[in-house]
Amino acid sequence: MPGMTLARINGIGTVWAHAEVPESQAARLRIGAPVKARSPALPGTVFEGHVQALLPEVNAGTRTLKARMELRNTAGRLVPGMFIQMTLFDHKGGKALLVPTEALIHTGIRTLVMAAEKDGTFRPVEVTTGIEADGMTEVHSGLQAGQKVVLSGQFLIDSEASLKGVEARLGTSIPPAVADTHRTSARIEAVADDVLTLTHPEIPALKWPAMTMDFKLAPGLQKPAPGVGQSIEIEFRIQEGDAPLIIAIRRAADKGGAR
Repeated sequence: MPGMTLARINGIGTVWAHAEVPESQAARLRIGAPVKARSPALPGTVFEGHVQALLPEVNAGTRTLKARMELRNTAGRLVPGMFIQMTLFDHKGGKALLVPTEALIHTGIRTLVMAAEKDGTFRPVEVTTGIEADGMTEVHSGLQAGQKVVLSGQFLIDSEASLKGVEARLGTSIPPAVADTHRTSARIEAVADDVLTLTHPEIPALKWPAMTMDFKLAPGLQKPAPGVGQSIEIEFRIQEGDAPLIIAIRRAADKGGAR
């Protein structure tokens, strides 16, 4: 019939990609800010582009804002449905205090690092963080340049004593650590809102064999990046009639030490 659409042709010289940006970092983004993207399907290839739009809605479950990126699609290699990892750049200049991202402990209530003291002891320090890039995170308050922090092995430090130390310093009330919390390494198999599907090794304290199962994230606890396939370490507690609740999470480290 006259006026019917016979075909639709889409150019693929540029493509759109959507990124879930934590709301704490979304305010730092601006339309036109540069972006670099990589895809596991195309190792070694970098796609450049810019922020095309910031969609005015925050996901209530993940506390993220959706940003639309426009990428130059070299040789048409990016196709619909691909997953990519994007690095967003902030135009603001100036110096910033940085710590390795894996040194951060997200408890769901606050963000901590374990500071190494000169006498060989450690103490928990609450920090306020900013943007993250290339495995480093900006710290706005809580630390000073030159301080050493524990880069890995935080879960070997007594979590109950650590939280009590923070409570004493801040003069605030923190829910007491629960005696039946457990720790394990794991690999992320799937991410859905506040639920992580993890493959973990045997956990003798619970008489659990190695298996794949669902864990819930405590309210306010950020999901680790980049997500699926990431090796992590978690602290969790058992919930009656529900999935185990993750109360602390961090990227798995290759080796221990203070930094």
